[in-house]
Amino acid sequence: MTHLWVRAEQRANEERVGLTPEGAAELLAAGLRLTVEESSVRAIPIDGYCDAGCEIAAENSWPEAPAEAIIFGLKELPEDGTPLTHRHILFGHAYKGQPAGQVLLRRFKAGGGTLYDLEYLVDDAGRRVAAFGYWAGFAGAAVALRCWAAQQAGGICGPVATHPSAGHLKAELEEALSLTGQPRPDATVIGALGRVGSGAADLCDAMGVRVTGWDMAETVHGGPFPEVLDHDIFLNCILARPGTPVFVPAEAKTAPRRLRVIGDIACDPDSDFSPIKVYDRTTTWSVPALRVHDDPPLDVTAIDNLPSMLPVESSQDYAAQLLPSLRALGDLEAGVWGRAKARFDRHVSEV
Repeated sequence: MTHLWVRAEQRANEERVGLTPEGAAELLAAGLRLTVEESSVRAIPIDGYCDAGCEIAAENSWPEAPAEAIIFGLKELPEDGTPLTHRHILFGHAYKGQPAGQVLLRRFKAGGGTLYDLEYLVDDAGRRVAAFGYWAGFAGAAVALRCWAAQQAGGICGPVATHPSAGHLKAELEEALSLTGQPRPDATVIGALGRVGSGAADLCDAMGVRVTGWDMAETVHGGPFPEVLDHDIFLNCILARPGTPVFVPAEAKTAPRRLRVIGDIACDPDSDFSPIKVYDRTTTWSVPALRVHDDPPLDVTAIDNLPSMLPVESSQDYAAQLLPSLRALGDLEAGVWGRAKARFDRHVSEV
């Protein structure tokens, strides 16, 4: 019997989960065994999992899970250097040369475990089967607008937090923008036709922010892209990969520009393929804006778990997308799981 163990998230400001109680009931009915850890932060209460019939384990007890269990979480594992012996489903951020990713792969190699990276669960056509993209774009655009609003008062964006709903987030942001007394800014969205770009554009539209949406047709020439500097806000909604053009070169900091805020929603600054060259590290919930130039100001916001600002909606959306693949966990050699394992095997052999 396939045993799926849903671990508690151990990263700060992470309240999401990749399986809802309704999805758990479906997996149990399909013959899977399910263990769900208690969590002091998860946005969806443990009671629903109990009612569905899941086994309940202590928070953060996954290292003692049975050897055959498949450990399922979303964000990073604790960086304690221990060898990883289980099969794990998570976002590994390990296949683009990221230093922390190389450490993670070495831990799997040392322990004989396997990483099924959620970013690389793809169908026969190479499309991701599940993504948090829409809510990343939605929340990322909101943080970028908060950064712009703070600049209007001569400051820099303060800490951000979770919201009980998208409606709550929009109401709070509307108030902040109105208090500036300024006309609404405009924004360029790169990757406007994708899930991330759609979320960013929807938030901007709701706030009365005019969007210039670019996708493949507008960027296929490879740059340069001086138009980016002629908008107040730039929102990057495409993943860094080989061949990705540079949209904001290093010299943009001192070039003549209207650009005041960069929201790097894709958030991969330590990748060689990053399209934004004015910063080199992610930002955080407590310090969401990195000022990279003072006069005129240029702030970058690059938070790498943006969907957790709307943990209930983003969890429900993602879990519904992923559920069909979880039903197929009984055959890890085929389909999305077989493809993810093959990719892991290639990368782990190189560390």
